[in-house]
Amino acid sequence: MKRLLKVLLVLVLIGGVATLLGMAIAQHKGYVLVAYKGFRYESTLWATLALLAALWLLFAAIRYLLRLVVVSGGVVNPWSRRNARRRARLASEQGLLDLAEGRWARALRHLKRAAEADPQPLIYYLGAARAAQKIGQHEDAEHLLERALERQPQAELAIALAHAELQLDRGDSDQALETLKAVHDRHPRHHQVLRQLLHLHEVRADWAALVGLLPTLRKEKALPESRLAELELRVWSARLEQAGEEGLNEGETALQPLTRAWQQLSSSQRAEPRLVLAFARQLQRLGAEEEAEEVVRGALKRGHDDDLVHLYGLLRGRDPLRQLQTAEGWLRDRPQDGTLLLTLGRLCLRNRLWGKAREYFESSLSFRRDPETCGELARLLAQLGEIERSNQLFQEGLGLLDQRLPALPLPAERMA
Repeated sequence: MKRLLKVLLVLVLIGGVATLLGMAIAQHKGYVLVAYKGFRYESTLWATLALLAALWLLFAAIRYLLRLVVVSGGVVNPWSRRNARRRARLASEQGLLDLAEGRWARALRHLKRAAEADPQPLIYYLGAARAAQKIGQHEDAEHLLERALERQPQAELAIALAHAELQLDRGDSDQALETLKAVHDRHPRHHQVLRQLLHLHEVRADWAALVGLLPTLRKEKALPESRLAELELRVWSARLEQAGEEGLNEGETALQPLTRAWQQLSSSQRAEPRLVLAFARQLQRLGAEEEAEEVVRGALKRGHDDDLVHLYGLLRGRDPLRQLQTAEGWLRDRPQDGTLLLTLGRLCLRNRLWGKAREYFESSLSFRRDPETCGELARLLAQLGEIERSNQLFQEGLGLLDQRLPALPLPAERMA
C-alpha cells in the first residue's frame, strides 16, 4: 500500500511539473536567431532547446554504436590486443598447471608463449627452463635462462640459483659449484645461496667444504638452530670418517689426518658422544685401540651413552683387567642395563673369566633379548661343551634378527 502511494505521488509530481512547463512554454515562447553569412536560423527558444537535446542524443547514440563496433571487433579479431592478452593469460595458467602436473613438453610450449607476452616474465622463463631440462633439452633450458636475464637483468640472483639447480639436476655438480661460488662471492650472506651451497656439498660428500661453511651458516642464522646442531654433528662425524679413510693410505702416519680433524673441533664438540663415537671407531679401524679405549673411557666419565658403552666392550685397552673394573663401576648406577651387561661379558672374555662372562651375558638377556647377546653366550657355551643350549641360543638370535628384517616375499615351503 505504501509503495502504491509513493508511485502515485511521483506521478502527481511529474504531472505538475509537466503542466507548469507547458504553461511556461505557452506564455513565454522566446525567440532565437542565428545568422552567419548566408546561413540563417530562426525559431522559438523552446524549439531550439528541443533541437539541441535531440542532437546530443543522436551524438551519444552514434558514439555508443562506434564503441560497440570497436569492442566487438576486438573480440572477433584474433590479432587484436584484447585477444593477445587473453591468449597470454590462458598460456600462463595452462603452462603453470602443466608444470605442476609433470606434462613437461606442454608446459614448455605454454610457458614460452606466456613469457614472451608478459612484461614480468621471470617466473615463466624459469618454469619453461625446468620443463626443458626434464625432457632433456639442456641447450634450450640454458637459452631460456639467458633470455630471462635479458628481459629482467635485476633478477640475476634468482636466475643464477635456478641455473645451479638445473646443473646439479643433470649431474653436472662441478659446473653447479662454479655457478654457486660466483653467486656466493657477490652475495655472501644470502640465505638461499648458503642453503644451496650446503645441499651441493652434501651431494658431493665434500665434508671438508661443509666444515668450512658451518660457521657462516651459524653466523647468518641460515638454518633453524635445531637443524644446524644436527647438521654439525652429522658433518663432523662424516669428516672424521673421511679422515680415517685418508689415514688408511698414510702408512706410518695413519693417525695424523684423523688427529688433525679431531683437533679442529671445539672443546664442547669433543664432548659430544656422537662425535666421540665417530672418532673412537676410526681409531679402532686404524689399529689404535688403546687410544680409542682411553677416549671412550674419558667420555663415559662425563656421562652415560649406550653406543659408547657398546663400543667400549669391543676395544682392547692397555690393561684389560682395569678396563673391566672401570666398567663394573658403572654397573652400580645401572644394574639392569642390558648393553652394559653385554659389554661386561665381553670384557670378562678378554680377561678369560669364562664363568663370570656367562653370568653377565645371561643377566643381560634377562633384561633384554638381543641377538648379539644370544650370539656371544651361544659361542661361549659351545666352547664349554653345552652344545644343545648353544644351538637354542643361536636359533633364538636368528629369530630375533628375522624380526628386524623387512617383510618381503619368500618362496613357499616345499612339500616333502
